[in-house]
Amino acid sequence: MPTVPVSALQDAIRNLHGCAATLAAVVQVRESFGGKQVWEREVSVFDLVGHPTAKRAYAWAEEGSGGRVRFVAVLHAGKVTSPAAAVRMALVAAPSPDS
Repeated sequence: MPTVPVSALQDAIRNLHGCAATLAAVVQVRESFGGKQVWEREVSVFDLVGHPTAKRAYAWAEEGSGGRVRFVAVLHAGKVTSPAAAVRMALVAAPSPDS
């Protein structure tokens, strides 16, 4: 898992969601499926400035294809009400390795 500076996550939020973000917290999230741990890392929690509907976002970086860093930034909206819910949403939305 890549380690990236907070500013890189803030840039990702700005690029993906069009607003500024201030770091509020960093939390450890673990997700299991079928009794096996499938995901574990830190998720940064940001307060948003200037977003029309969301007040908070959850962001992290992960290794993408070819060793490139992929940024994920999920808005606190709808069923996404926590860092763990943001991770679950991102896992469900991620393309399968076979596609």
